[in-house]
Amino acid sequence: MPETRTDALIGRRDEIRRLDALLQAAREGRGGALVLRGEPGIGKSALLRHLDDAASGFLVVRASGAEFEMELPYAALHQLLAPVTDGLAALPAPHRKALEIAFGLDTGTPDPFLVGVASLGLLVEAVRERPVLCVVDDAHWLDRSSVKALAFLARRVSAESIALVFAAREPSRLPELDQLPGHTLQSLGEAEARALLRAAVRAPLDERVRDRILGEARGNPLALLELPRTAGPAGMAGGFAQPGSVPGVIEQSFRSRLELLPPAARLLVTLAAAEPIGDPGLLWGAAGLLGIDAAAVAQTVPLVDFGTRIRFSHPLARSAAYRAATPDERRRAHEALAAVTDPETDPDRKAWHRAQASAGPDEEVAAQLEVSAARAQERGGVAAAAAFLERAAELTMSPAPRTERVLAAVQAKLSAGEFDTAADLLTTVRTDDPGQGARADLLRGRLSFVRRRGDEGPTAHLLRAAARLAEADPAWARECYLDAVEMGLLLGGLDEVVDAVTKTPPAEGAASAAAAGAASAAGTPSAAGTASAAAPAGAGSAAAVLTGLVGLVRDGHRAAGPVLGPVVAEPGDEVWRRRPSLGFMLATELWNFETLHGVAARAVEAGRGSGSFHLLPIGLAMQATAKAHSGDFGSAVELISEEEAIADATGAAPLVYPRLHLAALRGQREEARKLFATVGPRMSLSVQWATAVLNNGLADYAAALEAARQTVEYGAVGMAGMALPELVEAAVRCGETEAAAAALASLRERTQAGGHAWGLGVEAYARALVTEDEGAYQEAITLLGDDALVVYRARAHLLYGEWLRRQGRRREARTELRQAHESLTGLGMEAFADRAAGELRATGEQARRRTAKASDQLTMQEVHIARLVADGATSKEVAAKLFLSPRTVDAHLRNIFRKLQLTSRRQLRDLPDIS
Repeated sequence: MPETRTDALIGRRDEIRRLDALLQAAREGRGGALVLRGEPGIGKSALLRHLDDAASGFLVVRASGAEFEMELPYAALHQLLAPVTDGLAALPAPHRKALEIAFGLDTGTPDPFLVGVASLGLLVEAVRERPVLCVVDDAHWLDRSSVKALAFLARRVSAESIALVFAAREPSRLPELDQLPGHTLQSLGEAEARALLRAAVRAPLDERVRDRILGEARGNPLALLELPRTAGPAGMAGGFAQPGSVPGVIEQSFRSRLELLPPAARLLVTLAAAEPIGDPGLLWGAAGLLGIDAAAVAQTVPLVDFGTRIRFSHPLARSAAYRAATPDERRRAHEALAAVTDPETDPDRKAWHRAQASAGPDEEVAAQLEVSAARAQERGGVAAAAAFLERAAELTMSPAPRTERVLAAVQAKLSAGEFDTAADLLTTVRTDDPGQGARADLLRGRLSFVRRRGDEGPTAHLLRAAARLAEADPAWARECYLDAVEMGLLLGGLDEVVDAVTKTPPAEGAASAAAAGAASAAGTPSAAGTASAAAPAGAGSAAAVLTGLVGLVRDGHRAAGPVLGPVVAEPGDEVWRRRPSLGFMLATELWNFETLHGVAARAVEAGRGSGSFHLLPIGLAMQATAKAHSGDFGSAVELISEEEAIADATGAAPLVYPRLHLAALRGQREEARKLFATVGPRMSLSVQWATAVLNNGLADYAAALEAARQTVEYGAVGMAGMALPELVEAAVRCGETEAAAAALASLRERTQAGGHAWGLGVEAYARALVTEDEGAYQEAITLLGDDALVVYRARAHLLYGEWLRRQGRRREARTELRQAHESLTGLGMEAFADRAAGELRATGEQARRRTAKASDQLTMQEVHIARLVADGATSKEVAAKLFLSPRTVDAHLRNIFRKLQLTSRRQLRDLPDIS
């Protein structure tokens, strides 16, 4: 029965003004979002009710998080968008299918990016008729898939007539919402609290009782309304006291009122609390099975509105009702709900209700939960899968199957970001089976990696798993060792890994299919964030890479090159598919340009195919870096922009290293140094390398030498090798010939081990700097003749021209310096181009000034949009690619046209550095 509520908006003028301003901005096409935060009962729901009254002319769509529905993927999003799903037909086919899968209308795995874009598309279609207000109550109970999609929407409605308002408890457990504009509701002041209490209690109230209520409520509006109910007539007359926290006091008030109900009414309320959808059909059907005359009993029940949708007067009333029930009452409620839930249209809820109704182990229900977990994972619902698997493990009696289900639950919990629960579950694993033990260690390693804390680092756990498997399953052990190597390269500790491999090497033999499959399920962390320890396809390559890496650490590049070189020369090898970052680092270490590009391109292709939150950004960052070193700065900008769009869509931090490489090579001093200053300590090596390149371009050789030295001394695979030619150049210019010679020897060892034109050409011009051998300069230019190596060929021309000028051979120097200046200017390598121009002036020739490029005036995102439009993409197509709304794309285009003084899209195609 619905209750008459006292107006709880006393003291909320500022909040009302802010909400009204949000609505007015949306009416004017300037959408936005606001998260109302505060403790239970502070007035969030009352403000949402105010929105209903204030949103005249709006289409209002609503959703509410449910404590018992948090694990079901996209449940809240489906609830919110249900009124506008008629617009599905207007969406592009991939977007429509993504939403249909997410909402359980089709089978498959939904692409989370497409779900977000499609949700935005649905609302944009609805906005054609009138502004849209999205109201989300109890946002702290949203399922993870929905909250990501809704946060995505909230960040992309600035150019639309769409407003989103969330109400969530404080403190928040949802970082996605924490990134949105927010307002925390404060307690009412004493005068406001007294005014609300007077409005709520019309009867005479003892002064001591009033003071006690005001003191206990601490300005919480709902507490001020509920505490008098708890006091009762005797308490109203005097001697009232109700100790406890405000949420506890409010919930106790609800429970006290429920305890007065007759058994049938209490059981009906328990049913309503246990049924999160609020579907009257399910509730009445379950009530009938329990022998409850629901129509009659509902009229006597407080706190619940039995209308077209079952709603509690407050979220705490629902939780109070559920907790007030006895365990037997809860089991009876879930059993009845399971019986009336359709196994065809809603098999997962049926299985969940059956699990909650189970009083002890039940293998049949556990097996059903496993099936539900698989379905949930297909739909992207890792949180739901984790909950199903955890409950399945609880219902399993036999030790071995129970351990399997616990390990699967831990894997799902990790994927869902529930690290503490995963850690607790792992403590329950006790097994003598080496495969299960290894999986547990792999999961501990992944947990250590993502939490960045623990007594042992992730590498130690990977090594322990490998040691367990060294005899029983050598191929799987090699996979674990390789994962540990990659981790050692990323986090440090590579020597520790090599020691472990040497001490307990994998025996010869092949992996069992069962163990390989189990390894795949374990999903240890790789640099790309993908599941590692998968079936050891390409086991010969894995063994060669492991042997080569051990040799690299122990005996150097000359010994490791013959072993690593052939595998690194195959960018399509299976070992790099699973560890693209390792392949990328080793390609850099051996100066193999083809593999550098090939591994990156394959990672992008795989990431696009899988929709992976982890792999695609890694692949885009690697490909952007490779493009930058190829001199294709425009493509690098596009790839960086796309990676940043994905990071923004997912709420992750963008990967910085491709921007560092691009900034260093472009040599735009102020922009580069601002970027360097914003990067944290984890990227210090990349910053030092970039600083060395930038300062060599600026001819600040002392600064370049110091930065290059720091990079080389750390010895990181890939980055140290890249810094060596910078060290040689800076050391020669600073007169430190011994340092230059030592760096050249180290560089030569690497490039000779690889034997590829990129490395050999760079080593040739570094050798020419040290030895002043003119033939080495010419050799470098020849070796770097491929257009993909134009960045390094241009630098070779510059170095050769500088040497010729110093030899007094001005005419020949002009030829080389002119070639260098034209190439460097055309590429946009400003610092090196200016250096070449200065050298040309020293020969008596004036270098032509660089013509300003259109793209110089644009941001990275604007360059990307301009290039896409120049290639013929529509605003809708650009919006889908960059996870924006079409109106936002049009707003960016207006800025682009204004900056470039253009009037049409066609003119973009005529700009050579855009098209």
